[in-house]
Amino acid sequence: MKLLQDITTKVAAFNISRGSQNGEVNRGDRIFRFITASFAALIVLMLGAMALQMLRASAPAIREFGLGFVVSRDWDPVRDLFGALPFIFGTVVSSILALIIAVPISLGIAIYLSELSPSMVRKPLGFIVELLAAIPSVVYGLWGIFVLAPLLRDDIEPGLLPIFGGAARGFDMLAGGLILAIMVLPTITSVSREVMRAVPKTLREGALALGATRFETVYTAVLPTAYSGIIGAVILGLGRALGETMAVTMVIGNRAEISTSILDPAYTMASVIANEYTEATGDLHLAALSEIALLLFAVTVILNIAARLLVWRVKRMPSG
Repeated sequence: MKLLQDITTKVAAFNISRGSQNGEVNRGDRIFRFITASFAALIVLMLGAMALQMLRASAPAIREFGLGFVVSRDWDPVRDLFGALPFIFGTVVSSILALIIAVPISLGIAIYLSELSPSMVRKPLGFIVELLAAIPSVVYGLWGIFVLAPLLRDDIEPGLLPIFGGAARGFDMLAGGLILAIMVLPTITSVSREVMRAVPKTLREGALALGATRFETVYTAVLPTAYSGIIGAVILGLGRALGETMAVTMVIGNRAEISTSILDPAYTMASVIANEYTEATGDLHLAALSEIALLLFAVTVILNIAARLLVWRVKRMPSG
């Protein structure tokens, strides 16, 4: 009986000690969770602080021009006349031109990597595509100045003059669109490949079992299922194109005009901020540039949120 009482006492003491230790571990976990959550909250606060600061900096331009700032074509710092329409036009058209060029190529690469390529080719080729995203934009810009622009001016644009008009310059909207297409290609390709790989294998196997070819399987089973994720990839690429600054600034010509020809120089929102902010001396000029930054910030955030939601929707599908 005494031996049994001793054992019971020791077990109770061990349980008390273990509970105490677990309590210490739980407190440590709570502290660790608090620290990491603070880091995560810091990102949200930084985003909010950036938006608030840009809103405060652009307040004079908002009061002075109102909604007319978005639709005005005048940009004359000497007379304090500011309108963002030429920059919005240049940003939107160059980004759309980039998507027209990049989306078919990116989807072709993504389909090959996810559906058709042998395993020994898939990883190296995927790595090379992703490597394009790591190249600094200024390198793309220099390549555009020394290679792309002369090539367009001497060999390609003379043949396009009867269609688009203008003059063969090399530094124009077409050059900006091509540079952006190369830069958004890895983003669209990588995300599209991942959402295609997330399509359940049972859909492919079912299509093949019914006698479909590889092309028919991709066309009827993979692409319709991954459609929303691919749209998300395209929107992510659009967000990258909208915010790109250095490479576009070096090749697009930087002229605040609205032209129907893609062979004429243009100006983007990011480019005008980069070119003029350090030299702007007037308060209204600085406020106008801040309002352009605020518009660009809002559009980019909204597009990225929409893209992430679409990609997240595809990844939630069962892998089968």
